[in-house]
Amino acid sequence: MAAAAGKGPRKGKPQGGLPGHRPSAGRGGETPRTDRAARGGPRTGDARPATGGSTDAAQAAAIADLVAPALEDLGFEVVRVQLSGGRGAKPKLQILAERQDGGMSVADCATASRTVSALLDVEDPIAGSYVLEVASPGIDRPLTRLKDFERWAGFEARVELVAPREGQRRFSGPLVGVAGDEVVIDTQEGRKHLPFAEIAKAKLAMTEALLRKTAPKRSKD
Repeated sequence: MAAAAGKGPRKGKPQGGLPGHRPSAGRGGETPRTDRAARGGPRTGDARPATGGSTDAAQAAAIADLVAPALEDLGFEVVRVQLSGGRGAKPKLQILAERQDGGMSVADCATASRTVSALLDVEDPIAGSYVLEVASPGIDRPLTRLKDFERWAGFEARVELVAPREGQRRFSGPLVGVAGDEVVIDTQEGRKHLPFAEIAKAKLAMTEALLRKTAPKRSKD
C-alpha cells in the first residue's frame, strides 16, 4: 500500500489535514508546489536516487540529504528520491520512505509528507513549480540500499548494472544476500557477485512468494 498527503495548492501543504488521503496501488497522493532556487550538496548514506539524467540525479541526491535527517527523527527511512519530468511536463519529486520496521501506513505517509513539505518550503531546492509525491515503496519495491538485498534474500529480483560485466548488464533470479560490498544473486547462468557500486537499478519481481510475504503487513496498513 502506498499513500501520501492529499492534493493541495502551492507549497505542498495539504488542505485541511487528512481528508484527501486514500490508499492507492504503489502511488502516493500528489501535491502541486511552487519553489524557487536550486540547491546542491553532498549525499550521504547508501540509498541511491533513481533519475533520468545527471543533473536530476545530483539534485535528487541533494534533496535526499536534505529530507533524510528530518524523516529519520520521525522513525522513517528514505528508500529513494526521484526527480522526473521536464521538457514541457511539470517535474515530479517522488520520495519513497518506510518505517524502520519496513511498514508504511496511509497515516505514516501523511506525516512524512507534511514534514517534507514544510522543509521544502523553507529550503526551496527546486526551481519553478513541481508536484510532490511521498509514498511507500510498494510490493515490487526498488532495492536501493545494500541492506535491502540482504533483507529480501530468497526473493526474486531484477538487477541492472551501469555497464556490462562479463558481457552482461541485466541479471535476474533469487537474491542470496550480500558479501561485503557485493550483491549475490543466483541466475540461470550461475551465482553472480555484483558490486553494489556498479548497480544502476534493482527491484523485486512480483511473485506469489512475495505476495504471501507482504500480505499480512499490507492488511495492517
